Amino acid sequence: MFHVEQKKEQNYNIMKLEEVKQLIRSIPNFPIDGILFRDLTTAMLNHDALVCMKDELVKLYRGKGITKVVGIESRGFIMAPMLAAEIGAGFVPIRKPGKLPAEVIEEEYGKEYGKDKIQIHKDALNENDVVLLHDDLLATGGTMEAAIKLCKKCGVKKVYINFLVELDALEGRKLLEQYGEITALMHY
Repeated sequence: MFHVEQKKEQNYNIMKLEEVKQLIRSIPNFPIDGILFRDLTTAMLNHDALVCMKDELVKLYRGKGITKVVGIESRGFIMAPMLAAEIGAGFVPIRKPGKLPAEVIEEEYGKEYGKDKIQIHKDALNENDVVLLHDDLLATGGTMEAAIKLCKKCGVKKVYINFLVELDALEGRKLLEQYGEITALMHY
């Protein structure tokens, strides 16, 4: 006998980004004195908030021809794969040194409290790719600029840049404007 499965009704309330923003915790003096850390994990605990952020990203990027969503370690790994699946793209991780098993290329960058490096698999992207680079938060822009440079080294066609949160006072957007369209869902 042939039967059709019925989709379960979605059991969540529609949440607005302003409500999501209220769920984000602020932690003073972390990871060092003078930094006010915006902890998005408290918003991600809430199913409706998580769905709201994912749905807003999908609205922004569906239909733009994106072939790969690149998430930056570690909090960029939360939304990037969900978004990639929703818009029909692949997911590529950018990681800290020593975490990727195959041949990599790397880029060093400065951040608000020191220097660091990130890496991508050398064969993860190519000249046919339209890339959405995603991270959770834009502060000074150093990490994202390094990620953009890694993607450019791979020869990608186009880069879109996205964050869940932007810290406007730190003016990280100014560093990144030369590279392409930048969006952030929420601002502080």
